[in-house]
Amino acid sequence: MNRIGKLFLRGEARADLIGARTRAGVFSGVLGIACNLLLAGAKIALGAVSGMISVLADGINNFTDCGSNTVSLIGFRVSGKPADSEHPFGHRRAEPVAALIVAVLILAVAAELAVQSVQSIFSPQEGGFSLALVLVLAAAIAVKLFLFAFNLALARAFGSDALKATATDSLTDCAATAAVLACLFVSHYTGVALDGYAGVLVAAFIAFAGGSVLKETVSKLLGGAPDRETVRRIEDCVLGCDGVRGLHDLTVHSYGSDRVYATVHAEVDETLSLTAAHDLADEIEKRVLAQTGAHLTVHIDPLAYGDERTDRLHACAQRAAAAVDERFRVHDFRVVGGEEHAKLVFEVAIPFDCRLREEEVLSRIRAGIAAEEPDADVAAVIERQNVE
Repeated sequence: MNRIGKLFLRGEARADLIGARTRAGVFSGVLGIACNLLLAGAKIALGAVSGMISVLADGINNFTDCGSNTVSLIGFRVSGKPADSEHPFGHRRAEPVAALIVAVLILAVAAELAVQSVQSIFSPQEGGFSLALVLVLAAAIAVKLFLFAFNLALARAFGSDALKATATDSLTDCAATAAVLACLFVSHYTGVALDGYAGVLVAAFIAFAGGSVLKETVSKLLGGAPDRETVRRIEDCVLGCDGVRGLHDLTVHSYGSDRVYATVHAEVDETLSLTAAHDLADEIEKRVLAQTGAHLTVHIDPLAYGDERTDRLHACAQRAAAAVDERFRVHDFRVVGGEEHAKLVFEVAIPFDCRLREEEVLSRIRAGIAAEEPDADVAAVIERQNVE
C-alpha cells in the first residue's frame, strides 16, 4: 500500500483495510464535491458574463461532477457495509455500480457539451477575454490535476474502480479546461472564433474517457475473466502442495478486490485415502487464502497414475484432441471396462475463440482415437474455458 493509502489505515488487521477503503472513498467524495462546487460556481458566473459557451459548459461539467462525487460517496458507504443474510458476499459490488453511474454521467455531459458547441459554431458569439477568466481556468487546471493524482493514488492503494473512474473524470476535466483556455488565448489574439470548435474537441475527449470507464466497469459487473496474475498465483499455490499432480477447471470470481472466491479441481493419486484427500483439500484452501487472499473451494479428482494401459489411452486421447487444435486439453481421464473393451471417460477444455461446434470437436476426437484404438468407446464432455 502506498503512503496516501496508509493515511486512512488505523490498524494492521485485514478488517481495517476495509474500513480504510471506505474512509478513503468518503474523503475523496467530500473533497471532490467541495472543489467542484467552487469551480462550477466561478466558471458558470464568468461564462455567463463573458458569453463564452465553452467556459459555461465547462462549469456545467464541474457541477455534474458534484453529482458523480455524490454517487461515488454513496457507493463507498454502501460497499463498506458488512455481509448480511441477503448479501452473504458483502456489498463490495456497490463500487463498480457507482463507477458505472459516474461513466454514464460523463457521457451525458459530453453529449450536452457537443450539442451546445455545435450550436456555437453555427451561431458564434463574441466572447469577453479577461484576466479573471484566465486565472479561474488556470486554477481549475491545477485543482483537477491534484484531484487526478490524489484519486489515482487512492485507486491504486485500494484497487477501487470507483476511485479510478473519479480520477479519469478529473483528468478529462483538466484536458477540457486546458483546451478552453488555449482557445481563449488564440481567439483573443487572432480574432478567429474557436469557442465552439474547442467545445466539440473537449466533448469528444470526455466521451472517449467515459466510454473507457463504462466498458471496463460493465465487463466486471458481467463477470469478466480474472487477470492472469491472480490465476497464476492460485495455480502455483495449488501445484506447490505435496500430493497434487495437476489441476483444471479453475474458476475465479470476485465481489471486490478483497472478496475473491475460486473453485478448482485438484488431481491426486487414486490410491490416496479419503481422509488424506480431505486433509489435502483443507491444506490447499488454507495455503491459497494465506498467500493470495482468495477463498478457494477444492474438488478432489482421484486419477490413476503409473498404469501402463491408462497412460497409453490417455496419451491417445490427448493426441486426438491436439490434432484438432493444439490448445485442446484432456483432463479427468478414466478408463472403464475390461482389457478387450474399454470406455474412455474424460473432459476436453477448448478455448472460447474456437469456431468449431462442440459436436464437431467431439466427432473429430472420436475419429482420432478410433484410428489408434478401434475397440475403445468414448464418453467425452466438451467445455469452453480460458485455455493457454
